[in-house]
Amino acid sequence: MRAVRQTRFVPAAVAAAAMLLAGCSSGTGPSAAPTTSATSSSSSSDGVPAVAAPLAPLPTAIPAALATYYAQKLSWNSCDEEFECTTFKVPLDYEHPGSGELTLSAARKRATGGVDRLGSLVLNPGGPGGSAVEYVESVAKGYDSGVRAAYDLVGLDPRGVGRSSPVTCLGGDRMDAYTAIDITPDDQAEKDALVAADKEFAAACQQKSGTFLGHVSTVESARDMDVLRALLGDDKLHYLGKSYGTFLGATYAGLYPSRVGRMVLDGAMDPSLDAMAGNKAQAGGFETAWAAFAKDCVKRDDCPLGTNEKQAGEQLDALFKQLDAKPLTTDSSRRLTESQATTGVIQAMYAEFLWPQLRTALTTAKAGDGTGLLKLSDDYYERSSDGTYPNLMFANMAVNCLDLPAPFATPDEAARAVPDFEKTSPHFGRDMAWMALACAYWPVRPTGVPHTVRAAGAAPIVVVGTTRDPATPYAWSQSLATQLDSGRLLTYEGDGHTAYGRRNGCIDGAVNRYLLGGDAPATGTRCAK
Repeated sequence: MRAVRQTRFVPAAVAAAAMLLAGCSSGTGPSAAPTTSATSSSSSSDGVPAVAAPLAPLPTAIPAALATYYAQKLSWNSCDEEFECTTFKVPLDYEHPGSGELTLSAARKRATGGVDRLGSLVLNPGGPGGSAVEYVESVAKGYDSGVRAAYDLVGLDPRGVGRSSPVTCLGGDRMDAYTAIDITPDDQAEKDALVAADKEFAAACQQKSGTFLGHVSTVESARDMDVLRALLGDDKLHYLGKSYGTFLGATYAGLYPSRVGRMVLDGAMDPSLDAMAGNKAQAGGFETAWAAFAKDCVKRDDCPLGTNEKQAGEQLDALFKQLDAKPLTTDSSRRLTESQATTGVIQAMYAEFLWPQLRTALTTAKAGDGTGLLKLSDDYYERSSDGTYPNLMFANMAVNCLDLPAPFATPDEAARAVPDFEKTSPHFGRDMAWMALACAYWPVRPTGVPHTVRAAGAAPIVVVGTTRDPATPYAWSQSLATQLDSGRLLTYEGDGHTAYGRRNGCIDGAVNRYLLGGDAPATGTRCAK
């Protein structure tokens, strides 16, 4: 669990299951030139910017230097049953279009409605680092039948992700070691080991990805989406983003407000927060989710954590402490460490249907077998059975470290922040404070800063927030909906990460009506679990 701003999307396999359950049938390196008016802003004591400047829109006219990119012709080829794939070119650096190019990949499932087609609906599952191509191929058939009839469902892997010039870092064996490193150091030797691991990760990314690391920012990916919009033949971008995908979508809206079509931002991030505030708030989100899990667990016969919520928390802490001293054996040659156990617990907070798996994993861990929790941790990182990893976490770190300045410069600064993080999250705060140290050693200077997004003049934008969302706390959705001039907040009173497509008729109905007819829900609309 090593991202700086841990806005993990629900992995593709989990997302596909969620849609099916929903039964939806109705050092320094080169830096990119900033394209935001936001400048360094002062911060309050809790890390929240006192003044965050709004993201400045780009000119509506296509710059002459980019005309050739907007004039490309997409060639779609069959790549899977009912899916087509394509590639297109974008400049490595939008401020210097002649300095190099990238090849981006997209996939789509064509609309089933023929003449009633509304255009393309571009989807992003989050991350940063989640493959939108894989997401579309996994969940497209589970979307509402009316939405599938009206839209081509399109997934674009952002630059550095999946099939779009992916960032590459550590090999499988070294990633195994990286995911197992102690991220709650108790002495100087453990601090040194953590710093060495973060430096190794950063150095590997620099060695294998080079100057490209300076050009994977969210602003650049948003500009890539505008090129795709034009190549798809759409005057407006219709878009549905989840988790980090909301940050990408909001960034697009801020840069191109006049080109916003029907936009849904589900499980929103708050762009006005700096990395310190974001990490601490997210630690609180996982704490809220843990409390909901514990409350549910202690009512069940198979709960291994006692008969009340206080006991559940104490027993979780005791297990983590035990693992910190001595990792558990598993059904493989690998052992379960404290950090992997924590990651496994956090993985199960993303979706309620993972709670039974977590109860079983905790039961076996208390009996001395770490296999179940290691499996959950591996699922989080999308580790394959052959020991290989996708580029998910490589891209995650690369984008996060470029989008915001690092919250800590030294281990001492991280250590001083631990008590404050633990106040917000007694069970996960220590981990997430130390996790945030990783960007201190990133080889590329950050190009982004905290900012607000107004998107003045944009069509209504629907922001969906879940009250007990672990990864994107509900307060973030409230904040983004308020920042956006045309924001409409739709609230799901429930658990899990994101809300659309999770069998809640109220949420799904409101989003589908908006996508199909443009009827945005009134701000303040709430849907019960």
